[in-house]
Amino acid sequence: MIPASAAQEKALVDGLRSGKNAAKRSLYEQFHRYLAAVCARYVPDDETVQDLLQEVFIKIYTRFDSFEYRGPGSLQAWCRRIAVNESLLYLRRTRREAETPLEAVGDLPQPDDEPQIADIPQAAVLAMVRRLPDRYRTVFNLYVFEEMSHKEIAGQLQIGESTSASNLHRAKALLTRWINEYRSTHER
Repeated sequence: MIPASAAQEKALVDGLRSGKNAAKRSLYEQFHRYLAAVCARYVPDDETVQDLLQEVFIKIYTRFDSFEYRGPGSLQAWCRRIAVNESLLYLRRTRREAETPLEAVGDLPQPDDEPQIADIPQAAVLAMVRRLPDRYRTVFNLYVFEEMSHKEIAGQLQIGESTSASNLHRAKALLTRWINEYRSTHER
């Protein structure tokens, strides 16, 4: 559980600055599920997520002197940024696929009328996001969760802005298809 109050977060930060092992353990216990979920949005397999999570905590612990406390939530935001960056670094190193050809995904629905997901279990939605091809998943996550613009995404991934927009459109279209399929197989 992430620190519930500003005082708890500040105490954790102070303990980490002092190099206390108890504070490191506490940070891990409080943030490991959250950061694993962040990594899982970018990387489809659980084993790699665990490897990334280990790298994330190593970076957090070894670079904590660069953390600047800016009030409640800043520790979580800083840790999330490290998790996202490590996930993107992993994807760049392992580029298993360049671009998924349109033939590989078939006919896609138009995502203009995005389906509502409130009644779909969160685990099912995450599984759908994790099924997306690497590029689509990465752009989708950066745009939706990190609230980056296509210009920022293009710079981060070293792709064109139009490629970023196209990948987002295709990701949404695939998700729309899978959500509709989920609904049709799980209707009551």
